[in-house]
Amino acid sequence: MLGFPAFTGHGEPGRQGHSDAATRASVESALHAAADFEAGEITVSISGSYVILEGFVRQRGDVERALQIAEGVVGRGYVRARLLRR
Repeated sequence: MLGFPAFTGHGEPGRQGHSDAATRASVESALHAAADFEAGEITVSISGSYVILEGFVRQRGDVERALQIAEGVVGRGYVRARLLRR
């Protein structure tokens, strides 16, 4: 965990009632704070209760790492990745 607590106990599953902007900003901050991961080519968007990660990663395993980081913020099962490795 990177110091970005999961949103819990607020009502709406996944994002737990937080605004789209707050959720997107929290996920982006967590991705950029990860020392072992390059998030420069990833965009974060919201679709309903899901966080969508789109863009490109550089190394094998980065897709899984991006999912792990985002799920650490919004909760397991509420992140969809549309990431490609260059």
